[in-house]
Amino acid sequence: MAGLAADLDEVYRIVDELDRAVGGARQLGNAARSDGWPDLGVYLVLEPGEQRRRGRGQRIVRVGTHALKAGAKSTLWGRLSQHRGRGPAGGSHRSSVFRKHVGGALLAHDGPQPGTEQWGVGGSAPREVRSRERAHEVRVNAVIGAMTVLWLDIDDEPGPDSERGSVERNLIALLAAAHRDGLERPSHQWLGLHAPSPAIGSSGLWNVNHTDRPYDPAVVEALEDYAAYTAGR
Repeated sequence: MAGLAADLDEVYRIVDELDRAVGGARQLGNAARSDGWPDLGVYLVLEPGEQRRRGRGQRIVRVGTHALKAGAKSTLWGRLSQHRGRGPAGGSHRSSVFRKHVGGALLAHDGPQPGTEQWGVGGSAPREVRSRERAHEVRVNAVIGAMTVLWLDIDDEPGPDSERGSVERNLIALLAAAHRDGLERPSHQWLGLHAPSPAIGSSGLWNVNHTDRPYDPAVVEALEDYAAYTAGR
């Protein structure tokens, strides 16, 4: 555990430095395309009320990236905007697994809501189904919109072997291992504890993939390098 604890502390040291260098994490609900996002990157989500057990500050509750297929054209901002939704117009949980997880946890916590009978079913839905789900999509917007995000500028070629994919996978695995070993814990009030997927509650992350795999300690050095690049150092 000593190695994991040291790696975890180093990750948060780097993240704290990145936070200061970029002027602070951005609140997703107030973020805009014009905020100067890199085209390609990895994002780190922090959540109000979720404090670190080791050290000060908020803990990371989700790690993500995009463009992991060869030739993919998606951008970092495009992915984040899918997650946070579009205010009164709602959003689409079928284009964002993050939204699906949050919406499912809300339903488990608060009980069934009108129009949500097909929440999470399929990759698409007729207009009338999406219209009935809009009120719940807006509830999801409120939860995700209150979260903040930091980012790493990792401008490599889209594809399954990208550095972005490696950093995402190994950071998720490291953070999930720290949760399993008791180094970090979510608060008792964390909404993710109600998520239908057991991987979320057991990892303390709004992630499912990569939460049960071993991590490569080299991710810590990679994180430091990309954080320095993002900060312009």
